[in-house]
Amino acid sequence: MLPFDPVTARLIVAIAQHGSIGRAAERENIASSAVSRRLSDIEARLGVALFDRSLQGARLTPAGEVYVAGCRDVLRRIEDLNTQMSDFGTAEHGWLRLACTSSSLSGRLPELLARYAAAHPGVRLDIQEMSAPNALAAIDDGQADIAFVADNNELTRFETGAFEDDDVLVLCSPDHPLAARLGSGRLISFDEVAEHEVVGVHHSGAMDRLLSAAAAATGRILGERVKVETFPSLVRMVEAGFGIGFMRSTSLHLLAGTDVISARLSDDWARRKLVHVRRPASPLSQPIKAFLTLAAGTYRNTG
Repeated sequence: MLPFDPVTARLIVAIAQHGSIGRAAERENIASSAVSRRLSDIEARLGVALFDRSLQGARLTPAGEVYVAGCRDVLRRIEDLNTQMSDFGTAEHGWLRLACTSSSLSGRLPELLARYAAAHPGVRLDIQEMSAPNALAAIDDGQADIAFVADNNELTRFETGAFEDDDVLVLCSPDHPLAARLGSGRLISFDEVAEHEVVGVHHSGAMDRLLSAAAAATGRILGERVKVETFPSLVRMVEAGFGIGFMRSTSLHLLAGTDVISARLSDDWARRKLVHVRRPASPLSQPIKAFLTLAAGTYRNTG
């Protein structure tokens, strides 16, 4: 039987996170059969089942809940130890692991990382794009040093700092009834635009959740004529006249070369920010300190 090791811990946590041996194997770049054997081995050694397996996936048993919590703690301790050891060096060496949402990578983060890399060429950057829930899970599991997510996620257990303003915009085509109002340069309320057909994007994503909550608060149901998966597709469908759209201000560059008109929403909930997130108890290596200092020094609140 295989002994317990960090690889096993990561696999157990990945299975719990994804609810699937196959998806966990894909994330860890290991054959599904090898993951299944390793799981069976550890269950045989412990004498308990960690997961209930079925055609629908793998669901944690009560024993599995306890074991996964222990695995997460082990992984955090290992990564924290690595970070503490790197602190004996300087900001010029080591590595920086970032979990980034698409929102953050479409804003100022790439340029900031380029500045950081130029100033600290000896630091290895590990940058992974993922959804906000996965980015926060990476922080919880010690797989990332810093995550970048929108501030409408559940962040009470983390240490956070403002990184970039990311207000919600409403878009329309030049021949849309709202075109003159949006082109006036003034803020506009969600209630003024919500009666129009909408091009939806990213079901259950951060923007979708914001809009659904705003519509529910006013007793409205947004009329979605079409739904797309990406913001470039949304811009094209809005430009073609399929309805209004909503987009974050960090994606304004997507409007370049189009006739699409945009305006910021005036509602408080639409004044969104991207934040950087860490575990409060995790140590700060020199590379992490240097990056956070750079990020804080370049943040500008646009009011």
